[in-house]
Amino acid sequence: MLRLLQDQRVRFLAVGATNTLVGYLVFSAFTLWVFADVYLGYLISLALSYVVGITLAFVLYRRFVFVVRGHVLRDFARFVSVYLVAIAINAAALPLLVEVARVPPLLAQLIILVVTTLLSFFGHKKFSFRRSGAE
Repeated sequence: MLRLLQDQRVRFLAVGATNTLVGYLVFSAFTLWVFADVYLGYLISLALSYVVGITLAFVLYRRFVFVVRGHVLRDFARFVSVYLVAIAINAAALPLLVEVARVPPLLAQLIILVVTTLLSFFGHKKFSFRRSGAE
């Protein structure tokens, strides 16, 4: 088990799974209980779940996955920019799946998470937490 955790990809998936679960639970709770009767309430739920998810993910990825020091503000700005791409994809795809394809919002969000997770790994590895050889 310890050997598995030495692999950055395994740590990314473990932290990502935790973060995704938390974000999905926040999205679900807001969609089902807070914005259930609000037109396009699932989009408000999406925005709020991203706020929670980005904050949690930044701390966990920085500390346990990419294990970097220094440049906190630069890393955070880059991290958020990667997430903005994911949010844009999500915000475009979610209404298409829900309104056009008639996929239930919770299932639609689950489908989109698979795509955005793959994009996030490469974005964070190659951009958010990238360090030069001198660092």
